[in-house]
Formats: sequence, structure tokens, C-alpha cells
Amino acid sequence: MNTAPITYNPAPTQPSFVMPKGACDTHCHVFGPSVRFPFAPESALQPGDAPKEKLFALHDMMGIERCVIVQSGVHGFDNSAVANAIAARPKTYLGVALLPTDVSDDEIKRHHELGFRGIRFNYMSHLKGGASMDQLLHLADRLGRFDWHLQIHMDSDLIAEKAVGLAKASVPVVIDHMGRVDASLGLDQEPFNALLRLMENDHLLVKVSGCERSSRQDAPYVDAIPFARKLVETFPDRVLWGTDWPHPNFRADAPDDGVLVDLIAAIAPTPDLQQALLVDNPMRFYRFAA
Repeated sequence: MNTAPITYNPAPTQPSFVMPKGACDTHCHVFGPSVRFPFAPESALQPGDAPKEKLFALHDMMGIERCVIVQSGVHGFDNSAVANAIAARPKTYLGVALLPTDVSDDEIKRHHELGFRGIRFNYMSHLKGGASMDQLLHLADRLGRFDWHLQIHMDSDLIAEKAVGLAKASVPVVIDHMGRVDASLGLDQEPFNALLRLMENDHLLVKVSGCERSSRQDAPYVDAIPFARKLVETFPDRVLWGTDWPHPNFRADAPDDGVLVDLIAAIAPTPDLQQALLVDNPMRFYRFAA
């Protein structure tokens, strides 16, 4: 039995924001249950279970109908827990895998048939390793055969460095959590300017998730809103939104997902922007079956 502390708020508030029909959470995770899906021994994070049933209940409460579950380093390269969750809601849930750069085409095809549509790479100080840019670009050339994409999670001080290579990628590239910029440094900080420059490439998308991570304030994390809103208003057709549930490696008490949902009205202040962010962009990019 897993007795480790859970990383999510077990009693989120009901948001006042009403999701449009077909709304999608493009960034969340599942952990375990570890008795069935063991955690990778090399993972620095060994959290309490956050199984698919808890995720489904949150989505049903929030009015979220579609979802992209992102494989976490908690499970390493074994994507079975995510695949199991996708199989439970096969038309409306998809996944992004963790796989090595030398993964075989057969293994990519197998994951595609399970509902995966891309591979995530981490370049964070608290996470081990990280493929070289040459490895990423070579893999990208292979991913194009499957209509897959690269998803990049990186420290904000790496944006300018990684941008040179990512701009050359032959497949779409999704940047996680607004590039993990530090909201206390203001909109004119170089990492955010580097992100804006990178986004001028039409094959780049960005997730306006993680306001609670960029913020240096307590909830409702208002100092992060201008960053997300700038991205939404500047690149309305290439922004995605996600809860980041169950909020692994968060610096404080688990955020209230109802509060995070209510930020959407400030991030995307018009119905058209909300429709693009929550429905049209993810439907087009991930190619949901329903």
C-alpha cells in the first residue's frame, strides 16, 4: 500500500467559470496506483497515488470533456499507467509519452495505437538527464511519419539556448508551462522575450498552464496572469491550457484546481479566445476522434 502524501488537493472548490462544450485539459498526469503500476526506482519523486479515477472525477466536476495525459518521470519510460487511463476513455483522452530518443519505429507505432501523440523531454534542474538537441532533431524527423510532436519542459533560463534548435524541428513543438518563467521578473524579462521570439515560428505551441508555478504569490496567482494573457492574445491559435493535476513538485500546499480554472476568464477574456484555447486548438492539434 502506498502511504506517501498525495500531491493534489482532495477537495477542490467548484469554479465559477463555465467550461465551453468540448473543453480539453491538455496537461495532467496519473500516478499509479503503485501496487499495479510501480514507480520508477530512479524517480526523485515517489508520491502518493493519483489514479485515473481521481482525475476523471475532477474533470467531470469541472466540465472538462477531453484530455491529454502527459507521462511523468514518476513512471519513467513505462507508459502503462497513462495507457490504462486512455483505454478507459478512449475517444476523448489521449497521451504524451516519455520514450528514449533511440526508440524504435515499431515502439512508436505501438504507442500510437494506444493513443499517444507525442514525446515529452525534460530539461529541469530537479529532473535527471536530457537528450541533446541533435538527438531531438533526428527523432523529430522520424516522428513526422506518425504525425507526432515534441513536448519540451525546461527551465526558463534555457529558452534562448534551446530555441535555436527547436526552431529547426521538422514537427510541431509544444512548450510546457509558459517556459516556467518567473512572474516576479516582469513581462520584459529576457526569458519571456525569448519565448515570444521562439513562438514566432509557426510550428511552436505553448501551454498557458502552470500559473501557480510561475507565480511568486499565493493563490489566485495574479502576478502570472499577464504572461498567460500575452501569449493567448498574441498567438490565439497556438495556445493550449491544462490543469497540471496532480501538481507534482509544487513548492507549497497543493493548489485548488477550482481556483486555477477560474483564472481562465482573466487569461482568455473573450468567448472567442476561450473557445480557441479550450476547444478548437486542442481538437485540431491532437486530432481527437470525438
